[in-house]
Amino acid sequence: MNNYEVLYILSDKQDAEARKALIGKFQALVEGNGEVSVDEWGSRKLAYPIQTKISGKHLTGYYVLMKFVAPPELPAEMERQMRISDDVIRFMIERV
Repeated sequence: MNNYEVLYILSDKQDAEARKALIGKFQALVEGNGEVSVDEWGSRKLAYPIQTKISGKHLTGYYVLMKFVAPPELPAEMERQMRISDDVIRFMIERV
């Protein structure tokens, strides 16, 4: 079991319920395999505009920091899930 941190930015163009559901989805993915703590930083201005194919240009995003303990295979699955989701603008998974 390793310690990891993932910081991801969600689209500000979705409603609060959809955002909570997406955060819960990623949290549930980890909870089945280890410990997790989620820190929602809220909506912030991005350092530079980000253009996505689905939802257009983003000037702000909803930041979420998640720290978790999990087996080494889990970050690859989490990355796959985040790449599939259209509402995740950017993410970065680090082993601590």
